[in-house]
Amino acid sequence: MAIEFRLPELGEAIDKAEVATVLVSAGDRVQKEQTLLAIETDKAAMDLPSPGEGVVEAVHVKVGDVVSVGALLVTLRNEGSEYVEDSPKSLETEAAGTVEPPIQQSPPEPALPTAPTTSSRKPGPPAPPPPLPEEKPTSTTRTEEVLAGPATRRLARELGVDLTLVKGTGPHGRIAEEDVKAFVRQSVTQAASGASSTGENPVDLPDFSRWGTIERQPFRSIRKKTAIRVNLAWSQVPHVTQHDEADVTSLESLRKQLQSQAESGGGKLTLMAFLLKACAKALREFPQFNSSLDLLRDELILKSYCHIGIAVDTERGLLVPVIREVDTKGVIELAVEMTNLADRARRNQIKAEELQGGSFTITNLGGIGGTAFTPIVNFPEVAILGVSRSRVTPVFREDSTDKGGFEPRLLLPLSLSYDHRVIDGAAAARFTRYVAELLEKPGDLLDLR
Repeated sequence: MAIEFRLPELGEAIDKAEVATVLVSAGDRVQKEQTLLAIETDKAAMDLPSPGEGVVEAVHVKVGDVVSVGALLVTLRNEGSEYVEDSPKSLETEAAGTVEPPIQQSPPEPALPTAPTTSSRKPGPPAPPPPLPEEKPTSTTRTEEVLAGPATRRLARELGVDLTLVKGTGPHGRIAEEDVKAFVRQSVTQAASGASSTGENPVDLPDFSRWGTIERQPFRSIRKKTAIRVNLAWSQVPHVTQHDEADVTSLESLRKQLQSQAESGGGKLTLMAFLLKACAKALREFPQFNSSLDLLRDELILKSYCHIGIAVDTERGLLVPVIREVDTKGVIELAVEMTNLADRARRNQIKAEELQGGSFTITNLGGIGGTAFTPIVNFPEVAILGVSRSRVTPVFREDSTDKGGFEPRLLLPLSLSYDHRVIDGAAAARFTRYVAELLEKPGDLLDLR
């Protein structure tokens, strides 16, 4: 009997995916749970296993296709006696028959706006009065014609909005504050949904092959969505970065002592577990860092929960799984959970909901190198902590017994990027120093649950 394997439901608000890899072809014999293909969504990448054993009769998709939930992916021929499907249910039902949903459909392009007409005549030359060429609009003229009050202009400056692009709804086209907010809302919605390009004003690149050999690679779902989100964050958040250092000499000694406890639970105790705990305490002490700014309603949303995302570098791009209720967990528990999340993210087994709901993010490049960097805020969060490689440095200590007062100490560089609309520089310096002092006194972080 024929087995139609369709794209299963992928999670809330995810209705399509891009085919990243096809691992079988017609005529191949496959076993149950054998991976048939891999897909990518805007949230994660995952492998799709075969619902049963049999022979591949047809593969209906290719790499790069964007398919909707319920789309037919692979047809298998089961040569056994009876087959009972136990794969996740798709959105297609028995009543839908065997009609294959379209693999990719692009919405029709909207018609370009045309001047209003008062008759049903075919478009032709305009009727008298004759056109006046000398009245061609220019950007300078349009700027002079913008009608807006001081408060509206101030709001536009704060939001980085060009008033010449905003349609006014007031008398004679006057632009009100609500018009500016509506313009921002539309821009954010388009960028978040992927309707806009990864750049605000994409340009047509030159033909690089004129100067040598080139290779074009597809810009896959995760990388493309990351580009869109980074572009959105950079355009929406006025970034500032505060740098500091923490003396983690004592913390490193403590980490080595506790390593076996984490390993017994299936985890690996790294510096990140202590960073998570320190940031959770800092977010309670400085609640504006655990917020989001809603400019459309002129409100700051303060979050009572403490969900921290950890940036994980995978072969298919950067993922940020979220550890929830960090402030209620001990360093050993955090180490085990973090190890599990990062491992599943790299094996493309992370769930979409595990990438959502973060209120703060930590990104650690210490395993690679570097002395400092400027991480981009994970919008709509208002702050992100970047960590670089620790290094042994001679530090002057007044209580040192060594000649000269210098001791070798292990210093950890910290880089805090923040939304300057919500957070002042002084608050950022205090937050970073607070985190550093917690790391320098690791006993205050110990909660060995």
